[in-house]
Amino acid sequence: MVCHHQWDIESPDPAQPIAVGIMGTGYAAKIRATVLGENPQWRVVGLAGRDRDRTEALGTDLGVTAYSPEDLLAQPGLDLVVVTTVNANHGHWVRSALERGLHVVVDYPLCLDLAEAKELMALAQRQRRLLHVEHIELLGGLHQSLKAHLGSIGTPRFVRYGTLSVDRPAPDRWTYRRSQFGFPFIGALSRIHRLTDAFGPVASVSCQAQFWPLPAPGSPPDDRFRTCLCTAQLFFTSGVLATVTYGKGEALWRAERYLDVQGDGGALRFEGDEGTLITAAGETPIAVAGRRGLFAQDSQGVLDLLRHNKPLYVQPQASLYALTVADAARRSAETGQVQVL
Repeated sequence: MVCHHQWDIESPDPAQPIAVGIMGTGYAAKIRATVLGENPQWRVVGLAGRDRDRTEALGTDLGVTAYSPEDLLAQPGLDLVVVTTVNANHGHWVRSALERGLHVVVDYPLCLDLAEAKELMALAQRQRRLLHVEHIELLGGLHQSLKAHLGSIGTPRFVRYGTLSVDRPAPDRWTYRRSQFGFPFIGALSRIHRLTDAFGPVASVSCQAQFWPLPAPGSPPDDRFRTCLCTAQLFFTSGVLATVTYGKGEALWRAERYLDVQGDGGALRFEGDEGTLITAAGETPIAVAGRRGLFAQDSQGVLDLLRHNKPLYVQPQASLYALTVADAARRSAETGQVQVL
């Protein structure tokens, strides 16, 4: 039988529901627990988080047992762990789960360090365990519409992609701490992965990054920020040139979400949830499906792979490659030098 993963995987007992633990207590953890709990082919063993009170409160709301992370991983009969915690903790809990022989689903990024990510991939392969890095943006309506209409604009030449979020005041959350969120294009890896999935390998990367610090007691002076703004230029081996911008915080004044693709036969414009195809014949609206239900699609894909060997919508090596490009952006921002891949 051909395995539709990057490596051969030892599947859980098909006669029993897949026993899963949820590592995290945020929005994604709540959605995951709800989605999995509605399907009898899954059995949610429990959830774990850093804050005991918050974990117990969420467990009560969901009707799920609350554990410490260590106790959750030690539960007998556990098959799979979903890691949806602070970015900086992904690598530790993925490694801990794999070393216990558990399958793993983890929110992007796999971890903040590229070398560690490669080690975790190798560990999963040795253990014959699933390592699925969630990238639901690839399932979303914008990305599906982008790929469906690329053939309508001839050869793509130039891409302009940006997401700017206004948060005023900047929240005191881990997503605004460099040590916990990571370099912005790593923490927000989907911005890079959307482009590598659509346009292929990258030849070189240049990047600039700015942070407005907001010192917090007990933290390094440059750790917490009130605003970040990063712009990278990606030159693809196909000849496509792309600029991608990511920013968030209180020093930004206008939220934006756009994706433009210029080709030699037309252009695509996506702004918010609306799309337009532009050609010599004029402008045509493009339908863009909503973003609801994507975690359910992702979870069903994992189930279909483990139960029926159906291919997932994304392979772990593709996520690792996006992380490689994002790490090159980080090095470029830190050194001021173009990074050749």
